[in-house]
Amino acid sequence: MPDKVTISLIKADLGSLAGHHIVHPAQIELAKKKLQEAKEKGLLIDYYVFNAGDDLELLMTHREGEGSPKIHGLAWDTFKEVTEKVSKPLKLYAAGQDLLVEAFSGNVKGMGPGVAEMEIEERRSEPIIVFAADKTEPGAWNLILYKIFADPWN
Repeated sequence: MPDKVTISLIKADLGSLAGHHIVHPAQIELAKKKLQEAKEKGLLIDYYVFNAGDDLELLMTHREGEGSPKIHGLAWDTFKEVTEKVSKPLKLYAAGQDLLVEAFSGNVKGMGPGVAEMEIEERRSEPIIVFAADKTEPGAWNLILYKIFADPWN
């Protein structure tokens, strides 16, 4: 049986430029540095750091399974460090707003950050798509997905 790969997307609003608008480039750079260190230590297979509006998004692949304290701890520590070393010193709007508690409890669910995870058996070609948005509802994707997958006149 092939090894399973877990795809984890963990996001948090750690402060932003010009109100709830966009993350600062230094936030993304520090998060990339933290995830690169985790990759070099073998915790992550790969990662991608990006933003959706003012949310810092950590997309990670690993073999630790869903809800892993190691992966969630990495995300939490990354978010805390970005907040303390970038957001607060730069006095970004709402610095650390999604970090609702002080101490990590093994899983970021209920602590402020958003989480989406799934475990898959990776095939030779395994493209994934991440839909990320801020200040909206899931219904925002209805027309787009309909046009892509179901519109007979497309």
